[in-house]
Amino acid sequence: MSQTWLEKRIKDLSLAGGYKKPELIQDSLKLDSNENYVIPKQFQQDILSTARKNSDVREYPLGRVEKLIQSISNFIGLPSNMIGVGNGSDQILDLILSNFASKKTKILTSKPTFGFFEERCKLYSIPVMTIPFSQTMDLDVDDFLQQSKSADILYLDSPNNPTGFQFPKDDLTKLVRSFDGLVIIDEAYGEFGEYSLSNMTKSQDNLVVVQTLSKSFGLAGLRLGYFIASKKFTSVFNQVLQYPYPLSSVTIESGILALEKSEQVRDAVNTIKKERTRIIENLKKYDSFEVFDSKANFVLFDAKGYYHRVYSALLEQGISIRKLGKIGDHEGCLRVTVGTKEMNSKFLLAIRDLLG
Repeated sequence: MSQTWLEKRIKDLSLAGGYKKPELIQDSLKLDSNENYVIPKQFQQDILSTARKNSDVREYPLGRVEKLIQSISNFIGLPSNMIGVGNGSDQILDLILSNFASKKTKILTSKPTFGFFEERCKLYSIPVMTIPFSQTMDLDVDDFLQQSKSADILYLDSPNNPTGFQFPKDDLTKLVRSFDGLVIIDEAYGEFGEYSLSNMTKSQDNLVVVQTLSKSFGLAGLRLGYFIASKKFTSVFNQVLQYPYPLSSVTIESGILALEKSEQVRDAVNTIKKERTRIIENLKKYDSFEVFDSKANFVLFDAKGYYHRVYSALLEQGISIRKLGKIGDHEGCLRVTVGTKEMNSKFLLAIRDLLG
């Protein structure tokens, strides 16, 4: 009897599919996963070297998460009792969904949105309502205000992945304040955008702002995310929902050290913003492309009927970007990460050779 139940459950879960990670392409110029290569590799090596010296992995990291949270508090300028951490922002989102949502709650989000979040909602059979992007990859805040009346949870990645769109601050503030349910604003790419809503958590008890060190700090492999929310929400999350030891000792120490070097990170972010503008302006020169504005560390463009050819031609030259295909009415969407100046130049030169 139990074996029949187990087999059925495994079959049901296998049909869910799960989040699709990008394909690993050996020896390629990796511009497909929104990683931060502007942060020099020496930055991470120095941090990891010191973190290992500061860590005794024979011991559980008692008291160290609290020190990391204090470092985050100093960095963002908000109280430590409003901050929680997780094994990447993915894990934080997963714990929120599995404990605050159910088959009876309705989530309102954009289409598309962060793929992991979508797949997790499917896994937990959480009903999702979506509002599609316009022809110009914009969202209408009035649509969200209207549909939010039927929703229990609002989730928006701001800036959005994969479009790079970010609501004007006044519009998103208005939306958050008008919504009675739980609001999750995913700011994984927030440092590359125009603003953060983290300060709103001081007055909005229903608001959770999720951030990460993966993008701006270039620490994707360490899996270190955090969130800001009301003291009550944070207390329950940290004491009840979160694992006793959600982060490794080396990750904790690396995070503390990285936050001490935030000025270097800000310089890298500013470089990425400038390079993002250069990529957008160059891609717009080609009639074959429709290029969309971005507030993230990537650029989305529609290569239309040429997108398979563009993707394959770049791959042949050792350049890997993300092939997305259909988004709304756009059939041939491609997404390129903003890398170092040299990486971006190589990408743009390959595009010129292909279409010029």
